[in-house]
Amino acid sequence: MNVQLKDAFEILKRGSILKVWNFFLLLVSFRISRLLGKVVHWGQPFSLSFEPTTTCNLGCPECPSGLRQFSRDTGNAQNEQFKGWINQVTSKLWYLTFYFQGEPYLNRDFLKMVSYASEKGMYTATSTNAHYLTKEKSEETVKSGLSRIIISIDGTTQEVYEQYRKRGKLDKVLEGTKNLIEARQHFKSSTPHIIFQFLVVKPNEHQIEDVVKLGNELGVDEVRFKTAQVYDYENGNPLLPDNEEYSRYRKGKDGKFRLKNKMLNHCWRMWQGCVITWDGKVVPCCFDKDATHQLGDLNSTSFNTLWKSEPYDNFRESVLTARDQIDICTNCTEGTQVWT
Repeated sequence: MNVQLKDAFEILKRGSILKVWNFFLLLVSFRISRLLGKVVHWGQPFSLSFEPTTTCNLGCPECPSGLRQFSRDTGNAQNEQFKGWINQVTSKLWYLTFYFQGEPYLNRDFLKMVSYASEKGMYTATSTNAHYLTKEKSEETVKSGLSRIIISIDGTTQEVYEQYRKRGKLDKVLEGTKNLIEARQHFKSSTPHIIFQFLVVKPNEHQIEDVVKLGNELGVDEVRFKTAQVYDYENGNPLLPDNEEYSRYRKGKDGKFRLKNKMLNHCWRMWQGCVITWDGKVVPCCFDKDATHQLGDLNSTSFNTLWKSEPYDNFRESVLTARDQIDICTNCTEGTQVWT
C-alpha cells in the first residue's frame, strides 16, 4: 500500500460513529455560518494542537521561540494537567498535534502524553528539529504510538541548513532520522509516518531537488515543501524565495509584496479546533504565537464552557465580518504546502 494511503488509513481508523457525527455537525454549522454571516456552532473540536513546551534549542529567524521574544509565560506542560484537559474532549477528538512553539522533545513528559492520547484512540502528530532523536528516544517514540512526525530539514548541507536553523547541526537531524527509521523497523511498526519538511527560503531554494533525493535515500515516507511566514514582507525580505511557487507572497506592480490569497471573511479553523498552550490557555489558532487572543483558561473553566462561550463566539463573529482587522489573520494563508 502507498505510504500516504497508509497514513490516511491510520487517521480513518481512529474514527467512530460519534466522531464522524461530530465532524458533520462542525462542517454543517460552519457552512451555515458562512451563508448567514453570523455564528452557528455545533459540535466539539475535531482536532487540537497542544504545546508541550515553549523552549527550543535553536534560534531560527521569524520564530518567537527561537528568538526568545515571547511576552507570555514560558515553560513545560505537566503530564497530569494535560490528562485532565484532554479527558474533557477525548470522545470526539480525532486528531491531536503535539506542537505549537518550542521543541517537544525538550519536555521530559512529552512521549508519556503521546502514549496517553494514543491509548485514548487519537491520531497523534508532532513536529521536531530531530536533534534529540537518540536510539533510545527513537525507540520510545515508536512505542508511544505516535502516528506522524514532521522533521524539519531546511538544507542538505550544513552551510545552507544553519542559515535558517541557527545553532542547528544537520548531522544530528540525519542521525535522528536514521535512528527513528531503524527503531520503526526493529518494532515492525508502520508508525510514525515520517515526513521531511523543507521550509523554502531564498538561501535554500536551490536544494529542493537535493532534499527529495536525500529523503528517498534515507527512506522517509514523504518530503513536503512549506512556504515561509515572514513578518516584514511588504518591501521584500531576504528570506523570500525567487520561485513564487514556494512563496506565500506575490510582488505587485507597485513593487510591494502582498499575500497571494484573498482575505475572505471565514475560517474553518475557528469551528474545527484550537490551540492549548503549555499552561492551559486556549487561543484560536497557531498564528497566535504569543497568545494575545486568549479565549479562556482551562485551569479555571471547563473546555466545553469555554468552547461555547460568548468571548469565543465573538471572536468567530469577527472572523465572519472583518477578518482583515484581526492582526493574526493578516499574515495567514491557506494551502501553504506543496507535497511530493
